[in-house]
Amino acid sequence: METTLHKTRLAPTQIASETFLIHDHNGEGTAPVMVPLNSMVIRGAEPMVVDTGMPENREQFLADVFSLVAPEDIRWVFISHDDIDHTGNLNALMELAPNATVIVNWFMWERMGASLEVSPMRMRWVGDGEKIDIGDRVLTAVRPPVYDSPTTRGLYDPTTGVYWASDSFAAPMLSVTPHVADMDLGFWREGMTMFNQYVSPWLQLVDDEKFQLTVDRIEALGATSIVGCHTPIIGRDLVGEAIDITRKSADAIVAPQPDQAVLDQIQLTLLAH
Repeated sequence: METTLHKTRLAPTQIASETFLIHDHNGEGTAPVMVPLNSMVIRGAEPMVVDTGMPENREQFLADVFSLVAPEDIRWVFISHDDIDHTGNLNALMELAPNATVIVNWFMWERMGASLEVSPMRMRWVGDGEKIDIGDRVLTAVRPPVYDSPTTRGLYDPTTGVYWASDSFAAPMLSVTPHVADMDLGFWREGMTMFNQYVSPWLQLVDDEKFQLTVDRIEALGATSIVGCHTPIIGRDLVGEAIDITRKSADAIVAPQPDQAVLDQIQLTLLAH
């Protein structure tokens, strides 16, 4: 029997000038916590969509994007890496946005194979450290310090100071909120440390001095806001703390990942609906 659970909807949130977070999340009503599943839109001379969300949220994702920019006006679709929560609506969006070019890289193209239903004629391959001119601003692809796919690149906009961190700086939510500042900050700190280790279990294996250099690189951007797929908006007042938490994540003791007992509770919740 199919169950229907309530899901809170948030309208797109403006992060900075012509820059908007597209919200989604998973786990509401069933799991102990909720995980954000966001995307982003940058308007301007050549509008860009950053990541494309989960396929099961397609109708809402497309409605939110098209409330900000007309399909025919989208010029760029930046994919930070090839996981389904970042590529879930890519093919659908590219079909509806005839003037868009998708920004991936060679390894992403190889890994996605036939699931990437976009002609190479509509692609641009951009690697870590490379620039993207979108008319009224030049963006830089910058790999975050924490990631789970070798194809990952974040995206920095020096015009607004917004850094898209892909899977880095992630944290769960107890309730749906657009801003980290509205969360319990103790829960946020613990949650980010936990997610850093979950997303990148190799953190405890790498030379710490070398890892700190990757965090230095993000700090040097001077970002005024950090956003990503799995975090509410990290505003200016918390950017420094988010970077500091990331620096210390490898040595922290975190809660184990959800096990069968958590699945049992989720199943009981579903049966009750």
